[in-house]
Amino acid sequence: QVQLVESGGGLVQAGGSLRLSCAASGRTFSMYAMGWFRQAPGKEREFVAAISYNGDSTNYADSVKGRFGISRDNARNTVSLQMNRLKPEDTAVYYCAARRALWIGVRGGEYDYWGQGTQVTVSS
Repeated sequence: QVQLVESGGGLVQAGGSLRLSCAASGRTFSMYAMGWFRQAPGKEREFVAAISYNGDSTNYADSVKGRFGISRDNARNTVSLQMNRLKPEDTAVYYCAARRALWIGVRGGEYDYWGQGTQVTVSS
């Protein structure tokens, strides 16, 4: 069982930056691929970024490529999402997710554990 707790959300102006963090419980964090998803009001949850168990492989949604960066620290059981050049359309609840596999997944159904989410609001 893995518990995930996100932090770092908030209100920021367009063009600004935020860094989301996700703290994971458990001793097997390094064996999980991790991902970030988001859900805006009235929209379906969508993939944002993912990272393999050892951090060697990452994947990003086209909408955030070049602006967001995902990283992990297996010694501290954390995964982070650095979000730069934020746009109003990035406004959503952001969720951290853990996958019981070494390699990246891009569909929500591939992930086994989810955090409670953190709100990111980008004003224009």
